[in-house]
Amino acid sequence: MRDTAAECERMARKALGLTDLRPGQLRAMTALAEGRDTLVVMPTGSGKSAIYQVPALLLRGPSLVVSPLIALQRDQVEALRSRDEDAVSLDAGTRAGKRTAAFEALRAGETEFLFCAPEQLARPDVLRELAAAAPSLMVVDEAHCISAWGHDFRPDYLRLGSVAEALGRPVIAALTATAAPPVRAEIAERLGMRRPVEIVQGFDRPNIWLGVRRMLDDPAPEILAAVAAEPKPGIVYTASRKQTGRLSGLLAEAGVRAAAYHAGLRRAERDEVHGRFMGGDLDVVVATNAFGMGVDKPDVRFVFHAEIPGSPDAYYQEIGRAGRDGEAARAMLFYRPEDLALQRYFTGGVPDLETLARVAEAVAAACPGSDRKGLRERTGLSPRRLTALLDLLERAGAVRLGTRLIDPVPGAPDPRTAAGLARELAERRRDVERTRLEMMRRYAETGDCRRRFLLGYFGEELADACGNCDTCRAGTAGRPPEEAGPFPVHARVEHRTWGPGQVIQRGEDRLTVLFEEAGYRELQLDVVLEQRLLSEQAAPS
Repeated sequence: MRDTAAECERMARKALGLTDLRPGQLRAMTALAEGRDTLVVMPTGSGKSAIYQVPALLLRGPSLVVSPLIALQRDQVEALRSRDEDAVSLDAGTRAGKRTAAFEALRAGETEFLFCAPEQLARPDVLRELAAAAPSLMVVDEAHCISAWGHDFRPDYLRLGSVAEALGRPVIAALTATAAPPVRAEIAERLGMRRPVEIVQGFDRPNIWLGVRRMLDDPAPEILAAVAAEPKPGIVYTASRKQTGRLSGLLAEAGVRAAAYHAGLRRAERDEVHGRFMGGDLDVVVATNAFGMGVDKPDVRFVFHAEIPGSPDAYYQEIGRAGRDGEAARAMLFYRPEDLALQRYFTGGVPDLETLARVAEAVAAACPGSDRKGLRERTGLSPRRLTALLDLLERAGAVRLGTRLIDPVPGAPDPRTAAGLARELAERRRDVERTRLEMMRRYAETGDCRRRFLLGYFGEELADACGNCDTCRAGTAGRPPEEAGPFPVHARVEHRTWGPGQVIQRGEDRLTVLFEEAGYRELQLDVVLEQRLLSEQAAPS
């Protein structure tokens, strides 16, 4: 009988020099090598690359690795080549001759790994060549980008389920460092994963001190003082591009080697800031959330937030860039309640009914099998905007999306009705996003252990207060509640209005429940019991 786990261990030693696999690595490798779709959530630095590289060498056929950043792709290619493994990457700047050679090597079995961004997979020629190579494994890195809940949402990630089908449905590996339960569910759904093995290795980063400083006025003076007091390097996140320039300028005037980073800068400017930070020529980068993916710098000593972010998902992803060497690091949120209004504005956008109806009408009027380019010409919408609207219309049952082609659905609602259904979906998504912002407000204002609060949000329990956050050191963090009583953590429940959900946190006097349709809600336990708002359901078999 084949011992797949032993084969993975041998290949890890032979190809990667790994003699001691970390918790979760071997289980994930084994599942993939056995041909099972696998969703892995592990902190950065815990060896996610090895998870797909080992089974890739055991499965017959090449491997496609979808990664959002060119710099990250190139780093992975160089690392593989340093171990005498053949790997190539494709991006918009890859010349035609090099593309042809890469695909020929892939088909001939001379190259095992091909790396590209999801945008490349929208190209018919790339998809055609990849299908001819018949990949055995499709790896989706930074998989939280697939989810509409994900803070790095990129519409081209929405096509990856169709890409997998077009490639002959290889084994799928979805990898990410941070994904709350609803994000994990949406990743699996959108990729069309088949009964995936889900491995969540833990979110706790105990070496990162967590703190919140409540502000009434401009936080800049406090941020400058805090940066001056901390060992370097560090990152300061802010919500607006304008603020990156202002804060980096103030830091530079104070003698700190600081620079701004945001998506509005030219690529050459962004690359320069990234390179200087990685090389140690900058002490601090002041950035929007555009800075982060691909920044695997182990010695970042602090991550500060000048404003409250939109969700605990975004916050934990960003503070996780600190202390990757395992040494002490600090995460501080400078919190002004008035900044919540800015985040509510960011989550308030819902597509207008007329634009949705125009897209639905264009699909209904088009010939079956029309492509996206033709639809863009008829609607006048950008590729990014059109992809997002088509995704809503597909969920409303009006269209069927392939990698390139778009078909109306037989018996679909008329365009106006479909537009209304799609808008309702967008409104529901917006409302759920706002419940995540409410959870971020709760984190900022809690007097309980901040780490216990964050880990509970991600569905992980912390038995005792952490001792390494401001509330613990101030003595306000209480003991965890006794598990006796109704509605324990992870209990499946049903609300009269909000439907099914799961308890993710239980305090002495309140519950936090993640509802499938209504998002995160905090409920007073005495009111729940008095009015019988919740009923406990049997766990799914």
